[in-house]
Amino acid sequence: RWEDFLDGLNTFSTRLRHWAQEIAPEETAVSPTPAPSTTPETTPENDTLLIINNTAPQTTPHRRRNKHLPDISLLEEGGTLALTDEEIDEKKRIIEQTLADFGLPATVTQIRRGPAVTQFGVEPGYIERPGPDGQPKQQKVRVGQIAALQKDLALALAAPRLRIQAPVPGQGVVGIEVPNEAVSIVRLRPIIESDAFYQLKSPLAVALGQDVSGIPVAVDLAKMPHLLIAGTTGSGKSVCMNALITCLVFNNTPDELKLIMIDPKKVELIRFNGLPHLIGNVEVEADRAVGVLRWLTAEMDRRYELFAKVGVRNLNGYNRKVKRQKEYTPLPYIAVFIDELADLMHIYPGDVERTLCRLAQMARATGIHLVVATQRPSTDVITGLIKANFPARISFAVASGTDSRVILDTVGAEHLLGKGDMLFLGPEASGPIRVQGVFVNDTEIERVVAHWQKAMPDFEPQPPPWETLIARFALLEETDSLLEAAIDLAQKYDTLSASFLQRRLRIGYPRAARIMEHLYEMGLVEDPKTGGKTRRSLVDDDDDDPLEKFLSENK
Repeated sequence: RWEDFLDGLNTFSTRLRHWAQEIAPEETAVSPTPAPSTTPETTPENDTLLIINNTAPQTTPHRRRNKHLPDISLLEEGGTLALTDEEIDEKKRIIEQTLADFGLPATVTQIRRGPAVTQFGVEPGYIERPGPDGQPKQQKVRVGQIAALQKDLALALAAPRLRIQAPVPGQGVVGIEVPNEAVSIVRLRPIIESDAFYQLKSPLAVALGQDVSGIPVAVDLAKMPHLLIAGTTGSGKSVCMNALITCLVFNNTPDELKLIMIDPKKVELIRFNGLPHLIGNVEVEADRAVGVLRWLTAEMDRRYELFAKVGVRNLNGYNRKVKRQKEYTPLPYIAVFIDELADLMHIYPGDVERTLCRLAQMARATGIHLVVATQRPSTDVITGLIKANFPARISFAVASGTDSRVILDTVGAEHLLGKGDMLFLGPEASGPIRVQGVFVNDTEIERVVAHWQKAMPDFEPQPPPWETLIARFALLEETDSLLEAAIDLAQKYDTLSASFLQRRLRIGYPRAARIMEHLYEMGLVEDPKTGGKTRRSLVDDDDDDPLEKFLSENK
């Protein structure tokens, strides 16, 4: 009887496995690169020294990817070039000896090996000073005394740039970050395969890089919900934007995510032209970029109207509800990348600041997210209003502490090394964290773009939806900004005259007469009657937008 019972259990478990295989979606298994180990190690010389070694392999479960997404093999694997134990011991000795030479006893108790820098955690010691009664008294070394020796430590360590974090948040040590002699390239693939990225479980998860301990750093763009990037030329801004875009299109289909790219420099983002996720082409002209931002505000308002009709508060709720009801079509996320804000702010400061701030304040619930980069971290580009609406910020290397304060509200970015070395300030973080950014080369980008072009052979780029809006504002600039208001009056009243427009629009007679001529040229009013200046209107309230109709007929 026991044998029959065991045979029945085996048969039942076999059937369960078959059922699971039948109902499972078609997915491909991806074996990730082992995540770094954070197992503390102690050296025989000093049992109190904690070395955070993140190069040891650690087994992680298999990740599953949708079969329609690009295969993980399109991305290159990463490598690690950490300092040797001999180099660490030598730098540790120099730090302790330099502090002791200045009368500040301290002990290196933690070492964190990162791709670009190694952080030495220094625990302040005690100094004997005479007390009020003349007896020696133990006084702890102040954190500020160690931070004041930044240049002396850099000289002793022969370091080009040295950053001191006093103290390290959540740790009882002062962090002295020393540049590595060889910088490890942080690839996108290990970050995507890491637990930090997987646990976000968000379609807008993006890989930033590795921190000073070599631990992967990934964030959710939907929670930021907008990102401001700044830094000097060559510090890594455009590389960071390429990595963010590649990460997003690597994990989302064109039906789930749409991209809008504005690149006044005309060289950085144009390689993404032809990508099915892209709405139109990469915009490179400043006047067209303003039209794109205006279209985005109109699209945001349209989405809010749809949410009100369906009775939901955000994009996720809308998509869940319309999938059940099938009355409306689901809406994709829209990620907007602007590679150089300074050019736009220089030409159209008022329009750009106004539209950016309105989008940053209201677009989160509609699934529209902004990523804006600039190489001029000055107050006329990153205004207080813009900074207040971009709580998540990244600063690459800058020239001075003043520039660092403009971006992060704190100093520190002036001590960065460049080439992807960044300080990331999250929306809810108490302070910035140091990250070595992800590097994606041109070959990887071409592979990902080619995958989507091959997966969607029938895809043909459509004219962008903001063409009519750009032409509309161009016409208003050429004619008169009050032309739209005059067209509204022509729809409401049977007859118009220059004196009538003068009274209703509160303008002078010459300007009103010019607007009447524009209306006549557009075919919206008749010729003036013989012996009079009153003209009959040729449009009424039932007509669609006469200005849009005129633009479509005169392309």
